[in-house]
Amino acid sequence: MIYSLNGTLIHTQPGLAVIECGGVGFRCATTTNTMHKLPKLGDKAMLYTYLSVREDALDLFGFADEKELSCFRMLISVNGVGPKAALSILSESGPEKFALYVASGDSKSLTRAQGVGPKLAQRIVLELRDKISGEQAAAGFADIGAVPTASGNAEEAVNALGVLGYTRSEAALAVGRCESSLPVEEIIKQALKLLMK
Repeated sequence: MIYSLNGTLIHTQPGLAVIECGGVGFRCATTTNTMHKLPKLGDKAMLYTYLSVREDALDLFGFADEKELSCFRMLISVNGVGPKAALSILSESGPEKFALYVASGDSKSLTRAQGVGPKLAQRIVLELRDKISGEQAAAGFADIGAVPTASGNAEEAVNALGVLGYTRSEAALAVGRCESSLPVEEIIKQALKLLMK
């Protein structure tokens, strides 16, 4: 119903931004990532929005870009994930890392978000894995294409880094930045250098 707001930023507090458009202040719940991208008070601001309609309330959620809005919509489509949990997940990871966690099956990293337990994290990965893989190119997620999904040297390197204690998504991201035609040992060495930084 309300796709975006473009106006003056008149108030902020943790997890909340108010944008005045045509004399009306729209209160938007938002993520910490979006809060960091907002201009200073009194400046022009634009947020992509999602309007949640419930029996007892109309809640507006605002996001700095369409990637974050897309991830929010996907998250709230999962049974048991409400807007509050979705904001918590996106605040903790951001849209790119969230998509990477889901695409690589890393439910453990999702549990870092407040209010997200292991069972809910596993359900999110299970329900969204195919959706993320199918929509990642259309949504324009930068680093998701780097996730090695094919078997081969890259996959072996990801598994080896997992044995060393790195999460699957951390390992996949580092290995994705290495040349996949290199021998497994060389990929692991380069990935470890990236992970140490």
